[in-house]
Amino acid sequence: MRTFGCRMNAADSDRLARALTARGFQESSFEDAGIYIVNTCSVRDKPEQKVYSELGRIAEYCKAQKKKDALVCVGGCVAAQAGEKLAERFPQVRLLFGGDGIARAPEAISRLAEDPRLRISLLEFSETYEEPFDPLCAPGLRDGFDVAPSVFVNIMQGCDNYCAYCIVPFTRGRRKSRKAAAILGECRSLAERGAREITLLGQNVNAYGLDDCGDGTSFAELLRALSAVPGLLRLRFVTSHPKDLSPEVTAQFGDNPALCPRLHLPLQSGSDRILKAMGRRYDTAAYLDLTERLRKARPDIALTTDVIVGFPGETDEDFEDSMRMLGRVGFASAFSFVYSDRPGTRAAGFPDKISRPLALERLARLQDYQEKAGERLLRSRIGTADVILLEGRSRMPELLPAPGACAAPSGGGGGEAWTGRTPHGFIVNVVPEKGSDAPFAEGGLRGAMLPVRIESAARRSLKGVQAGRPW
Repeated sequence: MRTFGCRMNAADSDRLARALTARGFQESSFEDAGIYIVNTCSVRDKPEQKVYSELGRIAEYCKAQKKKDALVCVGGCVAAQAGEKLAERFPQVRLLFGGDGIARAPEAISRLAEDPRLRISLLEFSETYEEPFDPLCAPGLRDGFDVAPSVFVNIMQGCDNYCAYCIVPFTRGRRKSRKAAAILGECRSLAERGAREITLLGQNVNAYGLDDCGDGTSFAELLRALSAVPGLLRLRFVTSHPKDLSPEVTAQFGDNPALCPRLHLPLQSGSDRILKAMGRRYDTAAYLDLTERLRKARPDIALTTDVIVGFPGETDEDFEDSMRMLGRVGFASAFSFVYSDRPGTRAAGFPDKISRPLALERLARLQDYQEKAGERLLRSRIGTADVILLEGRSRMPELLPAPGACAAPSGGGGGEAWTGRTPHGFIVNVVPEKGSDAPFAEGGLRGAMLPVRIESAARRSLKGVQAGRPW
């Protein structure tokens, strides 16, 4: 299975993999596989082109190895956008499924594996959130699956905003909230299996419960209910639309101890004129007021954002407005992209397209500014104490054992570098003291909460030393 794009795709792929394993399928290498599943993204042109490249690679390999009965399945936004054209271009593609079809994909794959003449399309939109089978929530099945300390849970599907540049409403359909009981059940099962941090996912999580598919539970109520799940220590959520972030949710950053002080709040542009053209339905004054209220609720909150550079009609002054907003808000990090036309969106038909060289020049300036701001923020953490959730062994070269050195026994630190995140989302690399152990955590320290003191900062991460016993 190969997954492109957003965290929602990654969460969908994880659940699909578990459902297939429960049906008797076994995950294998690219070379040995008989079934290839590609979960796709078309929010920008680059990830879409990567999908076609991957499908070409699969087709060439199967032809060279004479895998005539290989089954190729394509899901996600490219499948929804391209439809049957994908199967025409790549004949081995016999299953197409969109976001609303993933619940039925495991059964479809089982049928297709038995009948090489069959083709199935699951691209139609449903009016309700289709709850996929997940063995993690099934008694007698869940114990066979590994659960990471930090996991993702989808709480909704689709979007109703129709921003001028965005393909999502056309590939994932209208907004559909998942029932709160199903979300709570999945989160309880994940926590019982060792998850200590859960990130809630949706195209616009702040609008959870505002559609007819929900059960009347608001997003603020869902956050409060999840904070009471035994064993669950941290909550996060993405992505937020600024126009729908309610005062009740904003207040929870100060009131709900499980809710981490980090929020991804897409800005997209610092120009009111461009924001209006994008159809974002807020202006910079409203955005600044929202960030002020968030910092009043939680003064140390770390804000991250998205910025699109080179939107049609963007002038030099519009771009400078975006640069000024970066300075005024003070983001911990920013995902920034050059605008690209998406078929079917309103912006694709807009005049005054920005030349790619000019857009790339603006992008480089913005990224250079934000990278330096992020480095300053990380340096400001030096000397502070924090608690990190250990997720796995570090890959920082200077913290790895020297060649030929004896590795410490699993679970005991003693020279092995680990990596984890603070509640603010900052990555910290640390070498736990020898003998540090978390008996509850399978695989040693994985999943342990470790007190640390920050000693130094790199470009995108921190280094710390252990400052207390893991728990």
